[in-house]
Amino acid sequence: MALDFTLPERVTEWRDRIRDFVEEVVVPREQEAFAKGADDDLRRELQAAAKEAVVFAPQAAADLGGGGFSLAESAILLEEAGTSLLGPLALNCHAPDEGNIHMLNVIATPAQREKYLRPLAQGDVRSCFSMTEPPPGAGSDPSAMRTTVKKVSGGWVINGEKHLITGAEGAAFSIVMAKGGGGEDGTRGATMLLVDTDNPGWQIKGHPTTLDSTMPGGHCRVGLNEVFVTDEAVLGEPGRGFAYAQVRLAPARLTHCMRWLGAARRAHMIALHRAVHREMWGNSLADLGMAQQMIAENEIDLTAARALLLQTCLEVENSEAAAATEASSKAKVFISEATSRVVDRSVQLAGGMGTTDDLVIGRIYAEIRAFRIYDGATEVHKMSISKRAVSRVRDQLGG
Repeated sequence: MALDFTLPERVTEWRDRIRDFVEEVVVPREQEAFAKGADDDLRRELQAAAKEAVVFAPQAAADLGGGGFSLAESAILLEEAGTSLLGPLALNCHAPDEGNIHMLNVIATPAQREKYLRPLAQGDVRSCFSMTEPPPGAGSDPSAMRTTVKKVSGGWVINGEKHLITGAEGAAFSIVMAKGGGGEDGTRGATMLLVDTDNPGWQIKGHPTTLDSTMPGGHCRVGLNEVFVTDEAVLGEPGRGFAYAQVRLAPARLTHCMRWLGAARRAHMIALHRAVHREMWGNSLADLGMAQQMIAENEIDLTAARALLLQTCLEVENSEAAAATEASSKAKVFISEATSRVVDRSVQLAGGMGTTDDLVIGRIYAEIRAFRIYDGATEVHKMSISKRAVSRVRDQLGG
């Protein structure tokens, strides 16, 4: 068994370019985005600069204009992009577009690739992924889905309501998950459909104020009222939507981990520099015992998170779907909790200024909190991990 984490030369070159680009081009635009929110004008401007710097879409396939890096290689590059909250947006490796690019690249028909995937991968448009619903609909339990799809002459009709749909306002299209479509009676399973947002049945019904504010398009409530789409809008096969969701799920969990690991590292470094220069009671803050404990714990959490992330990326690239799902679930739990601890300690180390956007740590703190909820809340993942572990033991014991 050989685990070699030596970075290929091309990965090192891209990492260094991304680091320079984020520091020189992206970071100077942060306070503007913190003050008014990141909009599509800023996105287009930063993405144009990223293309010029040859750091655009490192995770996307080369034939789509991306870097063509593997999942494990992308872990290095997306962490570097994540050191600014605007970095993933600038590099077109942000959620939800990054996950949609990956899934469309795997599942889309040639026509769908040209109409939806290519413009998305090249940053010409934004997208969203519409699965989460208001209670009692689908959230942590996808089987509770209430949005329905029904076969009609010439296509399909979708009805329902979604909420907390990231990037919905201003998106060109959405991948919509709806109940039904499979089986002889057309009511089995779930189906994914591509819906253009200029469809008259697609309605933005609300734009809640959330803790995070640097995502263009927000996290919206969406109404789907008699949305008609043609047969060409079905992504994959009708009724197999839940299976297709797994194509997106494991890699998307890990790319979240990559980006937030970068943000946590940035928060830690800002706090560490402040601790070194801050004089208190005749000593540097960094020389006081309780501060040293927080610094050491941050270093340990960051190192452990990075090691687990790289290992999990390799497992996901080389495992069957079930094993990849479990591995990514474990990584998502640990890394979401570890990076949250790192940022929380960084706020504490930095004191009052740590709560502000001026020092950036406060903004990272607000933005990262939801990471422990989306793509599966920590508690849901723990339940799943536990059930799998118990099931293996019971299988070994013969039931």
